[in-house]
Amino acid sequence: MESPTIKSFKLRGTRITVAQVDARNRLWPEFGIDYAPKALNLSELLPASEGFVIEIGFGMGEATIEIAKNFPQLGFLAIDVHQPGIGKVLSRIETESIANIRVMDEDAHLVLAHMIADGSLDAIHLFFPDPWPKVRHHKRRIVNEDFIALAASKLKVDGVFQIATDWQPYATWIAEKFASSNLFIGGEVPRPQWRPLTRFENQGITKKHRVTDFSYKKV
Repeated sequence: MESPTIKSFKLRGTRITVAQVDARNRLWPEFGIDYAPKALNLSELLPASEGFVIEIGFGMGEATIEIAKNFPQLGFLAIDVHQPGIGKVLSRIETESIANIRVMDEDAHLVLAHMIADGSLDAIHLFFPDPWPKVRHHKRRIVNEDFIALAASKLKVDGVFQIATDWQPYATWIAEKFASSNLFIGGEVPRPQWRPLTRFENQGITKKHRVTDFSYKKV
């Protein structure tokens, strides 16, 4: 499945610090994965891992780091194009000696389509994706029929697609898109205790945004 020509993300202003630039330059060869149109050997990349998780759009990496530390038996491939966040995650990997994260700077559609073998993932995490609230931008929302099918092809049977959003119209959209698919079962769930509360989420809660969590299992 090819990557869509319409991007589900927007490159925003990057107020990147000197420390983040330094971390990106020094640590990328060790913890970064460059895009190449061939399947990764995840077991070779993260040999101590008993299972593999992809996180799409990790922002500044607060949740990524905490989840990886709490689940050291899993290997995490964290994907984002936000340069300050990439630098921050790489820095924390170094300072906190985290062995089970690798980072990619690329469109998640491309990574999933061309670098992840079918049936190789235990979970996909999509926390607070851009809701693209304007109607004319809904076509940019990452959750759509094609992406659901792509995600399903990469997950193992019983693999889980975890999603969280604080934009209620997008929550309704997500529920409708998955309801029209026969590839997953599941739906809205209480907030998982293992999902850390980040500063970004707290900002939404302060603004009275209701956070909705979804968990979908591949059938």
